[in-house]
Amino acid sequence: MAITMTEAAASRVKSFLEKRGSGAGLRLGVRTSGCSGMAYVLEFVDEIAPEDEVFEDHGVKIIVDAKSLLYIDGTELDFAKEGLNEGFKFNNPNVKGECGCGESFNV
Repeated sequence: MAITMTEAAASRVKSFLEKRGSGAGLRLGVRTSGCSGMAYVLEFVDEIAPEDEVFEDHGVKIIVDAKSLLYIDGTELDFAKEGLNEGFKFNNPNVKGECGCGESFNV
């Protein structure tokens, strides 16, 4: 089981954490949402709970709860700029389908 991130994503997360002034890492999870069933959730974590799974890549801790890990195991978090748009991208090998707008997925 592993969650990884590209150097571009790690650099962006480090930048956010520095501006924020604190934080143990980035939580990656899923929630029920959208027309396809699930959506990704990203949030900063100040304290890591004992039941959390922690992965570290490029010097950034990625924190995942056990329930979410079932759906995102093997995911690579990336950060990309495309024209005027920029944002995180999720390369999740478990995804079977996505909604047309790309906001939600199913496994």
